[in-house]
Amino acid sequence: MSDRSDLINKHYDVVIVGAGAMGMSTGYYLSQKDLKVLMIDAHDPPHPHGSHGGDTRLIRHAVGEGLQYIPLALRSQEMWNELQTHSNDEIFRQTGILNFGYKGSGFLEKTIEGAKDYDLDIETLTVEEMQKRWPGLHGEDLEIGYYEKKGGVIMGENAIRTYRRLALSNGAELLVDTPVNSIHPETGHVRIETEHDTFTADRLVLTSGAQNGLMLKALGLDLKIQPSRRTIAWFEADDNLYSSEHFPGFIGRSRNGSYYGFSSIDGTGVKIGRYDGSDEDDTEPEGMDRNFGSFEKDEAYLREFLSAHMRGANGKLNKGLSCIFTNTPDEDFIIDQHPEYDNIYVAGGFSGHGFKYVPVVGEILTDLVTKGETGHDISSFSITRDELYE
Repeated sequence: MSDRSDLINKHYDVVIVGAGAMGMSTGYYLSQKDLKVLMIDAHDPPHPHGSHGGDTRLIRHAVGEGLQYIPLALRSQEMWNELQTHSNDEIFRQTGILNFGYKGSGFLEKTIEGAKDYDLDIETLTVEEMQKRWPGLHGEDLEIGYYEKKGGVIMGENAIRTYRRLALSNGAELLVDTPVNSIHPETGHVRIETEHDTFTADRLVLTSGAQNGLMLKALGLDLKIQPSRRTIAWFEADDNLYSSEHFPGFIGRSRNGSYYGFSSIDGTGVKIGRYDGSDEDDTEPEGMDRNFGSFEKDEAYLREFLSAHMRGANGKLNKGLSCIFTNTPDEDFIIDQHPEYDNIYVAGGFSGHGFKYVPVVGEILTDLVTKGETGHDISSFSITRDELYE
């Protein structure tokens, strides 16, 4: 890692603003291209201040957010597996993924549609079949399920640490605890101002999470992207029912809300979060209350789902965290060049379902920076689409 005293270079081929999950993976893949790369982060990744905290993330291939995501999920799985070969820390654990909920759920219908279109290995299960296989499941909204054996859990913070180590070993530089004050496109380069230093770059990649909206507004784009506060918690659970050896990661669609969760990994308890939320959760990073339990619903609405569907996991609260989503109106990503400055690239608006795609987003941004195009279909992720401005 670099600190200010040994950052001799002031000009780089590429500067990445925001070195969380997306920025760190991009830094690594760019560092393989013999480029002079500087990554700048306001904190010291991995850290709890962005959207990558909380230890674990799900990866599923039959995704209900849209068919355009399935090839990206499959490519990401390949890349996660490859990253594992570079680390002694666990990156991926194949627990399987169970999508369950009520018949008529649009998300579940899209999930099975995508699985059929891409010939994915997925089982359709009745309520009786689910309860026989996983007796810890119950509830009136448990009507249908889809089980994907090859899905599982990404150990997110281990992954970021691995990307960081590999990028630095390839010669990339990292400046931590350094907020970027301003970005200035200039003829032939971009100038980046921090509190203590000024850097220039031939190209800039903006992957600053919940800060993207403010930074893009200063660059002439007033996008409708909204950070929002969410909570996750780990609850003491019956490991005979819910350990990662016996129970999959899960997506639960009830008529009262949309939830996601993780079996008890190494005795830590079942982790659960709520995906959907109300307008009162909208926030900005600086004003977000990061204390779990500040609001009664922080714990209450997680327990509501567990009580209805997984009673054996509704035990003592082991740990709770607040986290930040950054949502686009259509919940599709932004991965594109700035429409006015062709040497500025933007990735953001990952809307709570982006972490599984971290490797392929890094690959896409590396393609755009080095070749001006990518073989991946990113047509849905245009920064100029109407939905971002209406």
